[in-house]
Amino acid sequence: MAIIAISRQVAALGDEVARELANRTGYKFVDRKYIEKRIIDLGFPEDKMKKYDERKPGFFASLAKNRDEYLDYLQTAVLESALDGNCILIGRGAFIILESLPNLISVRFVAKNDVRIKRLMDEFSWNEKQAMQRIEESDSNRLGFHKSFFNLVNEDPSHFHLTINTGILNVEESALVIDDLRKSLITPEKEKNGAEKLKCLYDAQKLVNTLIFDYKLNIIFLKAVINGDTVVLHGVSDSAAVTEKAVTIAASLMPDKKVESCISIVQDFKAYP
Repeated sequence: MAIIAISRQVAALGDEVARELANRTGYKFVDRKYIEKRIIDLGFPEDKMKKYDERKPGFFASLAKNRDEYLDYLQTAVLESALDGNCILIGRGAFIILESLPNLISVRFVAKNDVRIKRLMDEFSWNEKQAMQRIEESDSNRLGFHKSFFNLVNEDPSHFHLTINTGILNVEESALVIDDLRKSLITPEKEKNGAEKLKCLYDAQKLVNTLIFDYKLNIIFLKAVINGDTVVLHGVSDSAAVTEKAVTIAASLMPDKKVESCISIVQDFKAYP
């Protein structure tokens, strides 16, 4: 049960390598359209997707309730997709959502601008200016997306096992390198530990979704962390009563766990405009 998460620049052949790798390994390729559809199926408004999906939200969008809802649904979709293992996920911050898993391999694909410009010009019959505009827009959106939702710079190589320059390595060579890394790095012990950790992450996210979407508790940035027999709730609320209710509900939903609260109480705090 290995999981491969891919981050890529536009026109750096990330999708093409992912498909080749899926063919080579027999792994399921969880592409952009699948994750997007799953987010909508879970309950996120389709007409709001363009404001958040792999782009930096505008000022008002970043303050809106939809921002947190999108992140909760996104994390649910990614964790769901990873549960069965032996899959390849591309984009949407999967590499950071799953970063704590010992059976994860995260890879970033890059290429020089002149290489990416030529690819876009060839694919879409664009001129050089149009291709460069697309690159600048995409790079800016993806940087903004990762900064806004995960507070990180996705170009930081410390978050990846491997960065591949597809201006140097072709699709087949890149897939071979990743597959060789998978074979040497992912052991049965890592697979077992990864499956257990993933189950905790998924259960924690389900708890958050229940508290926010079913019980409609007014807690922003709500996050649950499961560590052994303890569940810790994090977030911000303007009411101690709401925090106490969250703990009570969580305890009823997870009777085998001890529930603790690290939710900050900020008087007169308004969660959303």
